[in-house]
Amino acid sequence: MNNTIKKKVAYYIKKYQTNDPFTLAEALGIEVAIGDIGTRSGCYMYLKRNKCIWINENLEGNERLFVMAHELGHAILHPRENCYFIKHKTLFLNSRKEQEANKFAVEFLISDEVLYEYFRYQDYTIEQAARVLGYQKELIELRLK
Repeated sequence: MNNTIKKKVAYYIKKYQTNDPFTLAEALGIEVAIGDIGTRSGCYMYLKRNKCIWINENLEGNERLFVMAHELGHAILHPRENCYFIKHKTLFLNSRKEQEANKFAVEFLISDEVLYEYFRYQDYTIEQAARVLGYQKELIELRLK
């Protein structure tokens, strides 16, 4: 799973010259809406042969980027399935599809070069890297797997 996802991420970053999930979604023709979606952080749906992503308007910064990249992962890895991201229930569940979307998101947002910088040259702990990068420790651990 991890190697396949890593290759897909590398393909999309190279082909579209971006690791911004909003820019990639636009390039792929995926509709993105930001608004009030209740308690959900994000949602991916395949509707009438259209890929659609909804992001909760209350998310900001890296949290918004992560949720967007997670939903983009669903759009690319599970294109014909509807997936709902509920932070407190979805982030670290054992569901294969949710794990794959999380892995896609962290591979997409955190490059090998960034990891190399923090762990090889700066000798950061996982906790320190998580604070500097602005992501949860568990996401950095997932990215290192």
